[in-house]
Amino acid sequence: MRLIQFENEQGLRQVGVIDDESVKVVRDARTSRELALQAIRNGCSLQAQVEAQGYEAGPSYRSLLEEHRVLAPLDHDDPAHCLISGTGLTHLGSAATRDRMHQQVEQDEAKLTDSMQMFRWGLQGGRPATGVVGAQPEWFYKGNGTMVVRPGEDFQVPDFAEDYGEEPELTGLYVIGDDGTPYRLGYALGNEFSDHVMERKNYLYLAHSKLRNCSFGPELRLGELPAHLSGTSRIRRDNAVAWEKEFLSGEANMCHSLENLEYHHFKYAQFLRPGDVHVHFFGTATLSFADGFRAQPGDTFEIVLDEFGAPLRNGIRVHSSGISAGGIRAL
Repeated sequence: MRLIQFENEQGLRQVGVIDDESVKVVRDARTSRELALQAIRNGCSLQAQVEAQGYEAGPSYRSLLEEHRVLAPLDHDDPAHCLISGTGLTHLGSAATRDRMHQQVEQDEAKLTDSMQMFRWGLQGGRPATGVVGAQPEWFYKGNGTMVVRPGEDFQVPDFAEDYGEEPELTGLYVIGDDGTPYRLGYALGNEFSDHVMERKNYLYLAHSKLRNCSFGPELRLGELPAHLSGTSRIRRDNAVAWEKEFLSGEANMCHSLENLEYHHFKYAQFLRPGDVHVHFFGTATLSFADGFRAQPGDTFEIVLDEFGAPLRNGIRVHSSGISAGGIRAL
């Protein structure tokens, strides 16, 4: 089952089940978060909760997408209670790209960079037995719900940005239950979007480079994932494909298990606040930046993975950062 959140013609929020070209509207469901919390309280799966509430005929899926009425598939009414985070160096093809970005000039070839060392830890201990704590991955803070751009809309890039780089990834979508237990609703396709020029200057700038918009969806896929996933990441410019490449994901293509990545996020007590929403990006191995391609305002990112339904598309638009140097006032 695949779910979306959308706005109807009156601007009211609804939850829908994808049914080929149409959307079936879930009865008495305003948000996927509220639906998930009800499932938790009823002790059933999210799919069972949807089926128990039932649904009725809804709008054309294509029209919702074309009119940009599809929202991110999970959010919170208060964006401050939605945490966006991620892990890097998790995919088997990711180390070489990151190593080149972080390699120091005239470095001793016998010495591993910090990136390669962390990748090696993942290879050695990132896939422990169920219930066993494995190697800790790289972790980063992306922002809160205000950083999320709905599918089809433009990333708002600050005017001080040095790059506009896509990152096609899987995301895990979570709600914290009333007792502080994290529950995974399912997975969505994501574009984590980062500033790779800034990151390449020094890996300690990684935290800065991640403070950009992101997008995920349009659909929330319930249930378990196939071990092997193969999709396409492309950039369109002037109505033509300017760059395109396959990307691989799923646990068969990762050096960390999803269970291990989830544990190392939710082991922190501050992330277990009842009712909060978490969106966690699981990492990528494919970047246009690594191929020497530079996206620019006006381009459109398109990420396609058949198992997740409709593609995720977003454009790029530069805006003022809203504050200038020396603009902080004392009280």
